[in-house]
Amino acid sequence: MDHNVFDLGNVRLQSGETLRSAKLAYKTYGNLAASGDNVVVMPTFYTGTHQRNEGFFGSGRAVDPARHFIVSVNLFGNGLSISPSNADSTQSGADFPAITFQDNIACQHRLLTEHIGVSQVALVMGWSMAGCQAYHWAVQYPEMVKAILPFCASARTSPHNFVFLEGVKAALCADARFRGGRYTEPPVAGLRAFGRVYAGWAFSQAFYRNALYRDIGFDSIDELLDDWAEDHAVNWDANNLLCKLATWQAGDISAGPQFEGDFNAALRSIRAKCILMPCSHDLYFPPEDNEIEAHHIPKASFRPHQSEFGHCAASPGNDPDFTAALDRNISDLLDS
Repeated sequence: MDHNVFDLGNVRLQSGETLRSAKLAYKTYGNLAASGDNVVVMPTFYTGTHQRNEGFFGSGRAVDPARHFIVSVNLFGNGLSISPSNADSTQSGADFPAITFQDNIACQHRLLTEHIGVSQVALVMGWSMAGCQAYHWAVQYPEMVKAILPFCASARTSPHNFVFLEGVKAALCADARFRGGRYTEPPVAGLRAFGRVYAGWAFSQAFYRNALYRDIGFDSIDELLDDWAEDHAVNWDANNLLCKLATWQAGDISAGPQFEGDFNAALRSIRAKCILMPCSHDLYFPPEDNEIEAHHIPKASFRPHQSEFGHCAASPGNDPDFTAALDRNISDLLDS
């Protein structure tokens, strides 16, 4: 096992339900400075783990284990932290309770403060759902978080984003083997359909029109689609995917008793320095959403990146220009 596990015990969720025997999988890199001011938190994204986060830092990069203490935390539902596939028998599979971003961040806060001994966070950063968690960190723990850098993400899941997710969800659930989440064997046809539909949204129209799939090792569109289909069929549990999808759909920093749905008030409450970094061609986290957010966050800078790779511009190895821009933005936050 290349990661650590923090036992949270029973956790009271935002819904009022109790998540039993909850566990957070995480990995740290580098060393905590005596001053405690070099902590970089990296939550994971939708189909990511702490291993995939390793593409966002390294020797000589803006985030470097030689200088920073990196805490990479796995999202609930990703198969390493508590998930439908590994939960207590009374809550496994289709019986797993609904998890919100607020639940994830509250438990990540416990990991940092109770278990690791961290009292301040220099930066929370991440791609997609990980970026959504960065916003939530800044809202839930404004005194602790100094800066955030969400890229290809948003503070609240938009109606269009919600509908996109309903589409991939429907493709998966249409498999007769799915049986309402109570499958006895993997719903492989549904998982493959999920991956093929998702590939149409993860990259932009221009990506396909200009055959940029060749830049990442695919000779044809069919080859890319087959790869996405098999990745989801082989590597992911259906209920785990749906658990995280539900978290994503419910994403809203203003949900709960503190702001009671007042989104602008929640944005105004953010004290952290922020760089919001959307991709110009992202089909489900469009720059317009971040531009609206930036108007309300006191210390926000809106820095869209031009890339025909769409949402997957941020996937490590896809777009070197995105990687360079990301490192510049990280440096601006950490060095200021």
